[in-house]
Amino acid sequence: MLRRLVVENYALIEHLEIEFDSSLNIITGETGAGKSILMGALALLLGAKNDSTTIKDNSRSCIVEGEFDIAGLGLEEAFKELDIEYDHETIIRRTISPSGKSRAFVNDQPVQLSDLKQLGAYLIDIHSQHQNLILSSPQFRIHAIDTIAGNGALLAEYRKAFTALQEARHTLTELQQSAKRNADEEDWLRHQAEELRSANLRIGEMEELEAELRTLENADSISEALQKVTLSLDEEVTGVLTTLRESENTLRRVAENYAAATELIERLHSTAVELKDISATTAYDLERIEANPERLDAVNNRLDLIYTLQRKHRCEGIEELIALRDRYTEQLSVIEHSDEAIAEAEQRVAECEVATTSLAVKLHDARLKASPAFAKGVVEILRNVAMADAEFKIAVTPCTPTISGADTVDFLFSANKAVEPRPIEKIASGGELSRVMLALKTILAQHLALPTIIFDEIDTGISGRTANDVGDIIARLAQSMQVIDITHSPQVASKGSRHFLVYKEQSRSNIRPLSAEERIEEIAKMLSGDTITEAALAQAKHLLAL
Repeated sequence: MLRRLVVENYALIEHLEIEFDSSLNIITGETGAGKSILMGALALLLGAKNDSTTIKDNSRSCIVEGEFDIAGLGLEEAFKELDIEYDHETIIRRTISPSGKSRAFVNDQPVQLSDLKQLGAYLIDIHSQHQNLILSSPQFRIHAIDTIAGNGALLAEYRKAFTALQEARHTLTELQQSAKRNADEEDWLRHQAEELRSANLRIGEMEELEAELRTLENADSISEALQKVTLSLDEEVTGVLTTLRESENTLRRVAENYAAATELIERLHSTAVELKDISATTAYDLERIEANPERLDAVNNRLDLIYTLQRKHRCEGIEELIALRDRYTEQLSVIEHSDEAIAEAEQRVAECEVATTSLAVKLHDARLKASPAFAKGVVEILRNVAMADAEFKIAVTPCTPTISGADTVDFLFSANKAVEPRPIEKIASGGELSRVMLALKTILAQHLALPTIIFDEIDTGISGRTANDVGDIIARLAQSMQVIDITHSPQVASKGSRHFLVYKEQSRSNIRPLSAEERIEEIAKMLSGDTITEAALAQAKHLLAL
C-alpha cells in the first residue's frame, strides 16, 4: 500500500504531505483545486515523463516521494530482476532539476525510468476517467480475459513460440532470396573463383618474387661484386684469410713469452672463422647467381598475373585476393547446398507453426472457458449499480495469429434486454462505460493482487442511488486492498475511511485530512453547493450513517 506521499514544487503544489489509510481514501475538492495535479505527481512517481509545466519555482528542484509497504506481496523476485535492493518498506523518489534533468531512486538506489515504470506496475493501478476508452483497445480486452483465465505462463510460452516462428520465417525468406540472387550470379562467381584458385596464390609470394626479380635484373653487377669479395678474402697470396693465418702463426711463436698472445690468437681465429663463412657464402652465391632470361621472364609473368588480379578485383595484396577467393568459394558452396538449407528452414518453420498453433489453441480454449464466469461477474456488479437489464458477453473469435494469440476478443454490451448486445465501444454511454469499467477493474484487481488502485472520477455521469451503489462496490473492494478515489459524488465520498480535501490557497494547491465535523460539512457542500442547508447537513449525516 501507499503509506505516504510527499510532493514539493510540482505545478501549483508548493509542498504537501499525505498519509493514506490502508482501505478507502476519498479525495474531493472543487474543480480546478488541483486534484488532477495530484494525479500527475503520482504518475511522475511511477515513471511518467515530465513536461515543461512540472516545476513552478525554477530556483529549486521538483521532488515527489512515496513510501510503500510491500510486505507479503511477493515482489522479491521482481526487485531481483530489476537489480534493485528489496525492502518491505520501500521509498521511491523522483527529482527533476530546474534544467529539466530527471533522476529516480528506489531505496536511495538510482534507477532508470523504464525500471521505475515496471516496478510501479506492481504497486499501483491508476484508472482515470479517460481510460474508459481503453475498452476499445483489443490489447486491453485480451489482457483482461488472460488475467482472469490465469494465462500468464501459457501466454509467455506462446509468445516465445510465436517469436521463434517469426524468426524461422525470416530465416527462410532470407535463404530463398539469397538463393535466387546467388543463382543469378553463379556462372560469374564460378569463373572468378576458378581464376583465383588456378593462380595458386601464396601469402608472402609477391615479396619473394619482387626480391628475386631485382636479383635477376642485376645478376651481372651482383656476380662481379661477389667475385671481388671472394677474392679479397680467399686469394692465396694477398687474401685476408691468408694474412690472418700468418698473423696467428706469428703470435704463436711469441706466446711462451707474451701472456696476452693466447687471447689474441683466439680472437684472430674467431674472426678468421667468420670471414671463411662469408667467403663460402659469396662463393656459393657466385655460382648460383647468373643471368637467366627464362627465369626472369617467368618471374615477370607471375608478377604480371598477380598485379592484374589485384587491379581487376581492386585488392591491395595477395592476402585480400586469397580472402576474396575463399569468399567466392563459400558463396558457391552455399549455392550448391541452398536446396538443403532451404529444406531445413522449411522444416523448422513447419515445426514452429505446429508448436505455435498448439499453444494458440490452448490459449483459445482457456479464454473460452474463462469468458462465461468473467461476463457473469461483470453482470452481477452492473445489476448492483442500477443496470438490472444489462447484458455483457465476451466473444472470443479465432483470427490470424499475432503476438497475443490467435483470437480477437470483443466485449458485447447492452443496457436493455430489447437491444442485442453489440461491441461496447460502439453502444455504451459515458455513464455506462464508467460502470462497466468499475466492474472490470473490481474483478481484475482481485486477480492481479495489486496493493493499491486509484480511481480518478470513475463515477462521472452517475448520481443518486446509482452513485451510492458504486460507492458500495468501491468500499467492498477496499476491504481487500487500498483504494484511493477522487470523486465529485457525495454518495461515494461518504464510504471512505479517510477523507482528504484538495483546496487552493494563494494560487497554490493544498490537501488536508478532514475531521469528522469537517467531513459532514464537505459532503453537505457537495450536496447543496456553497450554501450549506440544514437539509444538506442532515443528508450528509445520513450518508455517513451518523
